[in-house]
Amino acid sequence: MNLPRWLMPHRVTVEAYEGTGAYGPVYSAPVTVRCLLDEQTRMVRSAAGDEVTSTSTAYAPLTTTAPPKSRITLPDGRRTTVIAALRRDAGALPVPEHLEVQLT
Repeated sequence: MNLPRWLMPHRVTVEAYEGTGAYGPVYSAPVTVRCLLDEQTRMVRSAAGDEVTSTSTAYAPLTTTAPPKSRITLPDGRRTTVIAALRRDAGALPVPEHLEVQLT
């Protein structure tokens, strides 16, 4: 079961990180994604295991592609980077599944 649309009032722009090219980082074309944006500062662990400060968390549909190092533009225009994207797959449980995207 996906997150209900009424729980995703915000829209962010995601440029998924695709790797490094000859001239630096390579990103996909921008995609607008509906989400619930929680602008709360908290400590999280990066993919490398480092403790870093997250300034926002976006709860998006599980189908969203936002690997670490992706660029996200928030509704107020602020550009952030993905620290980690955590799949919250419900499996057979009757609860909403989503992607938790931790942002710098």
